[in-house]
Amino acid sequence: MRKDILICGVGGQGTVLASRILAAAAMEEGNTVHSAETIGMAQRGGSVTSHVRIGAEARAPMIPFGSADLLLAFEPAEAVRNLKYLRKDGMAIVNTAPTRPVMESLHPTGYSGEGMTAYLLQKCSCILVNADEVCAPFGSSRFFNIILLGIAAGSGRLELSKETLLRQIEKSVPARFLEVNLRAFHNGFEIGERKESLS
Repeated sequence: MRKDILICGVGGQGTVLASRILAAAAMEEGNTVHSAETIGMAQRGGSVTSHVRIGAEARAPMIPFGSADLLLAFEPAEAVRNLKYLRKDGMAIVNTAPTRPVMESLHPTGYSGEGMTAYLLQKCSCILVNADEVCAPFGSSRFFNIILLGIAAGSGRLELSKETLLRQIEKSVPARFLEVNLRAFHNGFEIGERKESLS
């Protein structure tokens, strides 16, 4: 198997946990995995990017521009910022609900994310999902990272088995939150199978 996956968002959205679950699942299935994270002021809502490279062909953990098979984006502006990594026939799975920067409260710009998602639809194949809507049944947007993994798996683009991912979620999530995270993953998997835009 050869697969390059770039995960991007802002601090506190669970990008790092998502990348670690992906990497562990790929290794469980016998693949060589390289991964790396770039974290800029993450605790203050700064950009977080995780590179997951699956396959023995990868010689370095960082994905070259124009090489990612999948772009998993927790925020629309971060998706646009990292679109340069996506290959021409790759797919982006993007949360359309924006995370407004801290500076927005001081100098409002009207940022809504709509311009970003319109741009993405012109530039690449996308599954658009509103995290606020899909997380509502679970009571918190904190479960979106697991939902996003489910969407990627259900879309068929991830090429890791549902069962392997579920086992890694069970190993990675605290026991008191496990049941709701498993439900979140299954919900995401169904969205991915439908490949619908819920934005």
